[in-house]
Amino acid sequence: MTDVLICGAARTAFGRSERSGRDHAVEAATAALADAGIPWSRVGAAFGGSDAAGLADTLVADLGLTGLPFVNVKNGCATGGSALVSAVNAIRGGMADVVLAVGFDKHPRGAFDPRPGDWGLDDAYGRDGLMVTTQFFGMKIQRYAHDFGITPRTLALVAEKAYRNGSLTPEAWRRKEISADEILASGMVNDPLTRFMFCSPGEGAAALVLCSPSVPTRDAVTLRSAVVRTRRRGSFEVFSPLLEAGEPTSVSRDAAAAAFEAAGLGPSDVDVAQLQDTESGAEVMHLAECGFCEDGEQEKLIASGATGIGGTLPVNTDGGCIANGEPIGASGLRQVYEVVQQLRGRAGARQVPGQPRIGFTHVYGAPGVSACTVLAR
Repeated sequence: MTDVLICGAARTAFGRSERSGRDHAVEAATAALADAGIPWSRVGAAFGGSDAAGLADTLVADLGLTGLPFVNVKNGCATGGSALVSAVNAIRGGMADVVLAVGFDKHPRGAFDPRPGDWGLDDAYGRDGLMVTTQFFGMKIQRYAHDFGITPRTLALVAEKAYRNGSLTPEAWRRKEISADEILASGMVNDPLTRFMFCSPGEGAAALVLCSPSVPTRDAVTLRSAVVRTRRRGSFEVFSPLLEAGEPTSVSRDAAAAAFEAAGLGPSDVDVAQLQDTESGAEVMHLAECGFCEDGEQEKLIASGATGIGGTLPVNTDGGCIANGEPIGASGLRQVYEVVQQLRGRAGARQVPGQPRIGFTHVYGAPGVSACTVLAR
């Protein structure tokens, strides 16, 4: 299988501004190309997308009208991951030896407001309040906490870590540390999740330049695997109301297992990880679903500080979605950008000590889709 290198990576500041999503995308793409030391004219193909900020292929008006194939990707929270998989396959298939992957978005204030019909659901599903994402996340972690003994304090510690790491990340939206006690007292949204345990829809962009080993590079990181999976029967997913008897299946378990198998590595090899943390409960569940611990072990793992920057398994070193917010199209590539910086030793105040060599990223979203990568130096 042809190796694929990440030779350029960049992101913009996440949050809210007067800029358009396309402005963010052009900035990220231009910066990633500069990081790679490769001109736009050398790029042979591009893949990118957003959920709500327009068509990625129109970026050529600003990047340059070189005539290259530029494919739009839209796959919910896995949009960035799907663009990345497409870029990898383009290199491995011989379509091009230098490929750009870009994700961007700009969402209005407030919660996401999806329409049932767009997800194959009856309008009654929305009238009954089941299209509210916070409600789904609350139900999912409440069931998990009941089954495996996860306490509200653990959920607060996850968010406390996110804000602490965000304070060390210049591009993060939330850059003020918040204590676990403040997080617990911030007001209940959907039991057991409080206000400060959630991320917010926002804006921003991230971009990667990928190339084959034949292209001269500087400070490149090897992308050992990149996979996308959709849910199997028996899953319990946002906007997927079927819940059968027995233990639910997990698209995150499937995607993570496939990524590790393709990379020839396992969870124990990972030095730094990015896990989807739409809210605190997601990070807790994904620790087990991605193979980093057994169900229920998160209580001791998180309390010990193991997932902190100086711990045995640093998770979401940039503050994750909780501190950065979630521009849907950009989130998956923002995760990869962060791991690339960690493996390069360029993460500044949030740098994981000990020269990390193996990184992992995981994104999850509606209606049961997950994208995972394994990276190495």
